[in-house]
Amino acid sequence: MTARLPSLNGLRAFEAAARHLSFTLAAKELNVTQTAISHQIRRLELELGIKLFVRQNRALTLTAEAREYLPGVRAAFNDLRLATDRLQRRDSDHVLTVSTLASLAAKWLLPKLSAFQEAHPGIDVRITTSTSLIDFRSGDVDAAIRYGRGQWPGLRADWLMADQLFPVCSPALLTGDRPLRRPEDLADHVLLQTSAGYDDDWRLWLTAAGLPANLSKQPGVTFDLIFMTLQAAIDGIGVAMGRTSYVEADIAKGRLVVPFDITLPSDAGFYLVSPEARADTPKLSAFRQWLKASIHGKPDELRKPEPLREAIQAARRRRV
Repeated sequence: MTARLPSLNGLRAFEAAARHLSFTLAAKELNVTQTAISHQIRRLELELGIKLFVRQNRALTLTAEAREYLPGVRAAFNDLRLATDRLQRRDSDHVLTVSTLASLAAKWLLPKLSAFQEAHPGIDVRITTSTSLIDFRSGDVDAAIRYGRGQWPGLRADWLMADQLFPVCSPALLTGDRPLRRPEDLADHVLLQTSAGYDDDWRLWLTAAGLPANLSKQPGVTFDLIFMTLQAAIDGIGVAMGRTSYVEADIAKGRLVVPFDITLPSDAGFYLVSPEARADTPKLSAFRQWLKASIHGKPDELRKPEPLREAIQAARRRRV
């Protein structure tokens, strides 16, 4: 028996409210009243039998169940938008569709996109998230940001950035009854794990730190998306294995800290991948140039201390 789908209006209200963490901003985006958003969310919660939001001191946060539900809802709406675009698209030269991983989109790409739209207002960017390989022959996707070693036959792969592996946690874990000061202290804390391609990160780092690799097998919490793992770390649930591109913004804002100065270089990185025949179209060339500039920065920006380097130096000073 097929399960009945919940209200589409309720799902739209949930996705918008979860993205803004505000019923007021969601109402403004969807052109309805705040009361209508509240009613739609309440109806959706009743349909699902699950509480989605926690309201405290005028702040709105997602429940654990909502954080797990959100990526699927967001992906479904992205698919609907893409399908509608394909149906109604009249000038594809001004529509750029980019596929990437959900966590990379949420933690790294989306916060930067407003700068691209300001620089190139004539290009309409569409982001779709997927862990699957893209079939560029369909013409639905112009480019993909993928993690690997840059060896994809028949495709152009432009190097973007490498990642380093290192533990991250909430600042609250550095103090308290079980302060996290040395790598050995990890035995007293919950290790947050990520599946789907990141299974070996903790074992590799523990080995590099001279700790028993089986420490990664101690009871912990596992998520299927890395941005959920990092949110759990921000919430103080445990210690996560971070990757530079996913955590640099949270480190810069003080939501995460780097407790140790041991980092593990990765032998792979992120690439912008596109079909050779379409790699130099004006819209894709503009996106590629902007993406590289936003990563590598201007010469004077490169001389500024990086948030990650500052965090590691601060961690080193705490132990002196």
